[in-house]
Amino acid sequence: MNGPAATATLTYVYAVAPPAPALDDLLPGLTGVAGTPVALLTPEPADAGPVAFVISDVPRAEFAEDVLAGRFEDLGWLEETARAHHHVIEALAAHTTVLPLRMATLYEDHARAVRALHEQSQPFTTQLAQLAAHTEYGVKLYVRHAAAPPETTAPDRTASPTPDDSAPAGPESASPGKAYLRARRAQRDAHEDRYQQAGIAADRVAEIGRLHSARHVAHPPQSGPLAAASMGENVLNAAFLVPDAEAQSFTAAIGAAAGDLPGVVLELTGPWAPYSFTALPRSPDPPSSATSTSQADTRS
Repeated sequence: MNGPAATATLTYVYAVAPPAPALDDLLPGLTGVAGTPVALLTPEPADAGPVAFVISDVPRAEFAEDVLAGRFEDLGWLEETARAHHHVIEALAAHTTVLPLRMATLYEDHARAVRALHEQSQPFTTQLAQLAAHTEYGVKLYVRHAAAPPETTAPDRTASPTPDDSAPAGPESASPGKAYLRARRAQRDAHEDRYQQAGIAADRVAEIGRLHSARHVAHPPQSGPLAAASMGENVLNAAFLVPDAEAQSFTAAIGAAAGDLPGVVLELTGPWAPYSFTALPRSPDPPSSATSTSQADTRS
């Protein structure tokens, strides 16, 4: 690095966006990660193109590569930074087409960022054209848990036999064990039925996506005790890129897709900026003193 200014900050890039007039009023009042102002970084006017970076100048002491690895182990810092990043993206998406970049996409300085902007101008422009007038929606499918049979109905097979136990079992003496087995069988049948319902719901979601979305992405199902306890087992976690003209039809169809399937729950989230539909080549000159990490999901 040369000079004090080069060591003070790094250039944090939130997204690619067209330098639209709508951003002129938005950006001056927008605050990003680490409480830093947000600005538009464009090439020199003589070389100005159809795309720009939305950036902040962030403290190198907090975002340098050797510091950032430890920062990502601090869950409080990670959540705060992810939320600030998401806030900027959503503010942009409300005013223009936006191509979100991963959290902690960093360059050494403005000059390096502008060079990357030049080198990837064509893919950026193509992606923005594909995303224009489209919005992302999420669809999650959960299988409800079948109720377990009461444990108290299970026969005690460890107790020592009494004289009465050795007698031939009559209808009344066998009923607790039979009731327990019937309950277990009913639970198993209900479990299988709910997975069959999930298959029907998944087919319906796929057909709705075919009719009303431009693209879709399948994410890994979410797991964890909190999600399982509240909703059931997540068996489908998909994102759909929906043309704005189809948004009402898409959301209405998803809302009705599982109405006759009591064993499953369909959850619709969004609208979101198109986080799931960013597929860009790696920059030929990636940040040399910082890293880019996957986007932490702060959307609910």
